[in-house]
Amino acid sequence: MKEGYIIRDQDKIHFITCTVVSWIDVFTRKVYRDIIISSLEYCIKEKGMLLYGYVIMSNHIHLILQSKHSKLSDLVRDFKKFTSKSTLEAILNEPESRKEWMLKLFKEATESHCRNKNYQLWQYGNHAEEVNSLKFLWDKLHYIHLNPVRAGIVEKCHHYIYSSASNYVENKGLLDIELVDNPIVDVTKANQFWKYNTYDD
Repeated sequence: MKEGYIIRDQDKIHFITCTVVSWIDVFTRKVYRDIIISSLEYCIKEKGMLLYGYVIMSNHIHLILQSKHSKLSDLVRDFKKFTSKSTLEAILNEPESRKEWMLKLFKEATESHCRNKNYQLWQYGNHAEEVNSLKFLWDKLHYIHLNPVRAGIVEKCHHYIYSSASNYVENKGLLDIELVDNPIVDVTKANQFWKYNTYDD
């Protein structure tokens, strides 16, 4: 893991990325995306997770989060461990045409180390970046909310339900998150941003 991406201050907000091994497009299926949503909901209600933004893409997820009760690195570790176990169980037990291919790659991912004996879903590391200003936080929010637009999935950010964009635009979403104020105070610049970044209808 690169030195710059270690969670040093466990109390601070961080932008993290969880990536599937070999960039396998696991989360093209609703059943697997819903596992991520359910896990985040549990962490918010039971484990003190403060979630400021998120997006679930086909082979990775972005989260902007903070921990109220425990070390943030422990919270992220437990989240990845649970979602890995639950997703792999679903792949094994649900109808899945890609099952053999995915399990083969998940198995191969364990051969370079001894941590996981059977299968590995997530790559090691979280590419953690400490959020040190409101502007930086909003830069990351814009970045993650635009992921589905850049991927050609939707035309408007808030039309993609597996992200927090609709929480910020319509004040509703699949998860209850911690909304933060937009630092843009120049109305002209703000209108230009919404126009060119497709939040508007």
